[in-house]
Amino acid sequence: MKYLISKNTIQKVFETALVEEVIGDFVQLKKSGSNFKGLSPFSEERTPSFMVSPAKQIWKDFSSGKGGTVITFLMEHEQYTYPEAIKYIANKYNIEVEETQKTAEQITEDNEKESLFLISDYAKNHFKKKLNSEEGKTIALSYLKERGFNDKTIEKFEIGYSLKKIDDFSSSASKSGYKTNYLEKTGLTIVKESNNIDRFRGRIIFPIRSMSGRVLGFGGRILGTSKNIAKYINSPESLIYQKSKVLYGIFESKQSIVKEDKCYLVEGYTDVIKMHQSGITNVVASSGTALTESQIRLINRLTKNITVLFDGDEAGSRATLRGIDLILEQGMNVKICNLPKNEDPDSFVSDKNLDEVKLYFEQNSKDFIVYKASLLLNESNNDPVKKAGVIRDMVESIAKISDQIKREIYVKECSSIMDISEQVLYSTLAQIRKQDFNSQKKKPKKIFEPISIVKGDKNKREVNALYELEKKIIEILLLYGNESIDFEEEVFSQNEQGISETNISKRSLKVFEKVYMDLHVDEMEFSNDDFKNIYFNIIECFNENKEISIDKFMNKLSENQQLEVTNIIMDNEKYFLHNWEKNNIYPKSKKNSLSQLTIETILNLRCFLIDKKVNGFKDESLKKNITDSVLEEVVNYSNLKKLLSEKLNRVL
Repeated sequence: MKYLISKNTIQKVFETALVEEVIGDFVQLKKSGSNFKGLSPFSEERTPSFMVSPAKQIWKDFSSGKGGTVITFLMEHEQYTYPEAIKYIANKYNIEVEETQKTAEQITEDNEKESLFLISDYAKNHFKKKLNSEEGKTIALSYLKERGFNDKTIEKFEIGYSLKKIDDFSSSASKSGYKTNYLEKTGLTIVKESNNIDRFRGRIIFPIRSMSGRVLGFGGRILGTSKNIAKYINSPESLIYQKSKVLYGIFESKQSIVKEDKCYLVEGYTDVIKMHQSGITNVVASSGTALTESQIRLINRLTKNITVLFDGDEAGSRATLRGIDLILEQGMNVKICNLPKNEDPDSFVSDKNLDEVKLYFEQNSKDFIVYKASLLLNESNNDPVKKAGVIRDMVESIAKISDQIKREIYVKECSSIMDISEQVLYSTLAQIRKQDFNSQKKKPKKIFEPISIVKGDKNKREVNALYELEKKIIEILLLYGNESIDFEEEVFSQNEQGISETNISKRSLKVFEKVYMDLHVDEMEFSNDDFKNIYFNIIECFNENKEISIDKFMNKLSENQQLEVTNIIMDNEKYFLHNWEKNNIYPKSKKNSLSQLTIETILNLRCFLIDKKVNGFKDESLKKNITDSVLEEVVNYSNLKKLLSEKLNRVL
C-alpha cells in the first residue's frame, strides 16, 4: 500500500537526517577537510568526484552533474518516490511516520515501476507466510533445516515458499487489488488464456534486494529431482530487475563490507546465506551469472578489495578468470581463493567454525597474478608455444591496471613466476597498451561545445549568457548574501558656484540588500523561472531570519531548483577533490573583493538586458515606421548603457 505522509513527519526527517550517514550506507566516503568524498555512484570512474557536505547537508556529483539533498540522493540512486525516500529515512532514525492510507483506486494511479515494487514487496510477504503453512513446513522448511539453515538466518534473508497450487500467489494478489498486467510484468505470474500460473510454484523463494533493501526480483529453487526442470530460476528482466546489475546479499552485507574493507564474491544464494550464518557477513553473489561491470561497480562503492571464492573445480576456476580483467579495469584489488575439491562455499563453511573458515581464506587467498599463472601454466604442459600464450594473457591482464606502480610490481612478479626477463614483459605491455590506446582513439567521440561559443546561433548564445549572469546573482546571494560590505555610491551635489559635482561615498549594506536594491532600479526580473523562485525564497529567508539554513531552504524548492542550488554551492568543492596544489593549480577565490564581484555582476546583467531591449526596439523599427517615442527610448537606453559601461570599467 501507498501512504500520504504528513508535513510534520517530513519536517522531522529533514531536521534529523544527516546526509553523510544516509549516503554512507550506499557510497564509501572518506573525510576530506570539512567534507566527505567518494566514487560517483552514478558513473564509471576511478578517482573521487562525489562530494558530501555535512555543514550544508547537500551532496554533489561532479562527474554526472547530479546533486541535492539526502532525499534527492535516494530518489536518484534507489529510484524512490519522494514519499518512499521520506519513509526510508524515518525508518533509519526511528521517526514515527504520520500518514493516511491511500485507497485502492489511488494505488492504481501509481506509475508502472512503482507498481512493480509494490507487488514485489507483497509477494515477499506472501511467500514468507506460506513457508509456515502446512505444505511449507512439510516440504520447504524441513528441507532448509536439513541443510542447516536456522530460524534467525531464514528470517534475516526473508526466505519463503511458493505453494504447488498453480495460482496460489496470483489469485491472492488479484484479490488484494493488484492488476494482472503488473503481475505479469514482474514475472511472478504467467498469463494464459485459460488461467494464470505462478512462475515459482513449488519452489523455495529467495528475495533479491537492492542496496537499500527494496525487493527487485526473486530466485526460486525446486525441491524435486526431475532432470527436466531447472534447479534454479530467477525473475525475468523487468523495469526494476536487471540481473546483470544486481548482487544477491548486497543489502545484508553492505555495512560489513565497508567495516572489513573487503568483499567475498561467491556464486549462489545459499553460499551467501550459509557464510552469513557462519559469521562471514561481507559476502555477495553474482547469482550464477558471469560477473559484469555493473556488479563490480556496486562493490567498488563499498570497498576496493575483492576476494573471489569459487568451487574447487576447473569450471569454477575458469569462471573466475573471466571476471578478473573486469575487476582490474575498475582499479580494484582482487584475490582468488580456490576451495577444496568438490566443495562450494555453502558446504565448506557448514562443518567449520568461524576461526577455521577465516584461517583457510587467509592462507589460500592468492593474488590474481599468482593464481592465474599457476592455473594457466598447468594447462600449458610446458609447451613453449602455449607458455608464450599464457605470458601474453598475463600481461594483457596487467595492462588493465591503471595504477603505474601496481603495474610495475605485477610485471616483476610475473617475471619471477614465468622465468622471463622484465624487459620483454615491459615491451609486450607497451605494445598492448598502445593497441588499446589506438583502438580508443578510433572510436567516435561526442563533442560537447558550450552554447556560449556555438557559432551562428545568436539566440542560444544570448540565452546562455543571461543564464550565467542570473546564476551568478543567485550564487552571490547564497554564498555571501548576509555579509555586510562597504559599497561605493555616487552622491550628486552642487558646489558654491552652482556647478554639479559627483562624489564617491561608502555605504555599509548587506549583500542581499544591495542586490535587491539594484535589481529593482530597472525593474529587472529573472528570465529563468527556477532562478526567479530561488531568488524570492532567498530574499524572504534573509528578511525573516537574517540567514539561510541550506537544508531547510532546499526543502522549499522543487527538485530542479534544488539541483541548481546544489550546483552553485558545491562548485568550489571540486577543487578539494584532488591535491591540485602540488601541480601549482589554485582555484580563484570567489570572495576576492566581494563588493567588486557583486557590483560587476549586477552591472553586466543590466548592460545585457539593455542591449536586449534596444535590439528589440530595432527589430520593431524594421517592421513598422519608427516613432519619436521609440527613438527616444532607444537613445535613453543607449545613454544608460554608456553610463553603466563606464561604471563597469571603473569596477574592473
